[in-house]
Amino acid sequence: MANNYLFDGILIFVEVVKRGGFGAAAKALGHSNSHVSKEVIKLESRLAVRLLNRTTRSVALTPEGEAYFQQCEQLVSDAQTAFDLVAHNDSIPKGALKISCPIGFSHDHLKPVIAQYMEQYPNVSLELDLSDKRIDVIGDGYDLAVRAAPALDESSLICKRIYSCPTYIVASKRYIEKYGKPHHPRELVNHNAICYSNLKMPGRWEFEKRGEKAFSVDVKQRVKCNNGHMELAMVKAGLGVCRLPAFYIGNALAHNDIEVLFAEYSQPTVNVYVIYPSKKHLSPKVRRFIDMLSEHLSCKNAG
Repeated sequence: MANNYLFDGILIFVEVVKRGGFGAAAKALGHSNSHVSKEVIKLESRLAVRLLNRTTRSVALTPEGEAYFQQCEQLVSDAQTAFDLVAHNDSIPKGALKISCPIGFSHDHLKPVIAQYMEQYPNVSLELDLSDKRIDVIGDGYDLAVRAAPALDESSLICKRIYSCPTYIVASKRYIEKYGKPHHPRELVNHNAICYSNLKMPGRWEFEKRGEKAFSVDVKQRVKCNNGHMELAMVKAGLGVCRLPAFYIGNALAHNDIEVLFAEYSQPTVNVYVIYPSKKHLSPKVRRFIDMLSEHLSCKNAG
């Protein structure tokens, strides 16, 4: 027998969680606080499980509520997509767009895309998180994330490569004057290295040269850091040798703040990916942003 109350209260429950409280959800939905509270209580009663822990100032999901919320949030999103499709508004980007992007990559590549996107689509509001840290795209409610890595781990998310760039090993003249310039990669064991901590093996650097067998060097990890901009700042300060993607170091190279070491050896290519939840129908706001970013980076590659 069909459950006629299966979807009752789900929209309100999702809004309470996303807004962080009953009052904010009531205001967003145009209901009274008491109505919102009663609907959530009725939902918990039908499920025979507590979804939210309540205090006078906030609400927090229980473990059961967390699992239920993730499924319900997707249901609400799919329902909105279905509504837009029937209403013939599916081609117009609108709503809130939540993006995560590495700080360094955003400076040179994301800013012009954001400006163009926001001007072209005034019905979209943007929440932008600039961070190199690992995130849970679905659990943290992101529409998409931009990530740079040689390769990504397998996951249930959709990963689309949109850009590739080389990496270089660099040091400042200040560092070289103080510690000397290494002339072969194996000499790095005697130098201070600044390593990107988000990698599985941050202290193992690979080297490949035409006509020679590839090899790796376990460098001395004087500093481990999860932010490329901070790594570059430490390189310029003379604290060590570092391996960085090209998109971090262009300006520093142009101003002779740093120099490339071992130019005859190739380093692993860094790929830039957009990552988003697996959906049969990608929302217009996400699809158009990915298209616009891809177009911008294609022009960069061509140049």
